[in-house]
Amino acid sequence: MFVYYFYTHSTAGWMALQATPLMISPTMIVAMLSSEVRKASDLEVYLSRSLGFSLITIGILALLLTGSVPLSSRLYESSAATTDSADPKAPYALPTLTVTLIFHAASAFYTYTMWVQTSAISFAFGTIFSGILAAIGMWCILFASSDGRISRKTGADKRTSGFPFKNTEADKRKGKKGM
Repeated sequence: MFVYYFYTHSTAGWMALQATPLMISPTMIVAMLSSEVRKASDLEVYLSRSLGFSLITIGILALLLTGSVPLSSRLYESSAATTDSADPKAPYALPTLTVTLIFHAASAFYTYTMWVQTSAISFAFGTIFSGILAAIGMWCILFASSDGRISRKTGADKRTSGFPFKNTEADKRKGKKGM
């Protein structure tokens, strides 16, 4: 589950990194985004700081709802967080992972289009970081969202199929003829 923790902590950190300049100096952000240097209006300052607070809040919620930070002081027998919906430590882990994955994918797409349009290196960095987080989030949803059904006898995952290759050795042991 190291990748799972890495994803949730990286998501919170990336959102906090994006939120910091928005909250600390909205005037600097407006000056960098506009073609002429001017003072930021009250509305721009309000919207900038609100976006910064929203990013911080979403990052903290991602940590709390995925079970990366325990919400109770009770020690559990198993300290590993899972994305299983029956797990009482993180019942909203999979939906939270899905929402943050969509956020990172949309952010990567937007920064990529802005990078192509403006050729600003900051958009390239945003594309790379958001794209990497989106890929890790997809990996967590696909491979870390359940324990699988491992056979006690063979140690193999029971959900696998023989397509496109047949397991002729297993068929021979069962007494079936391979086709």
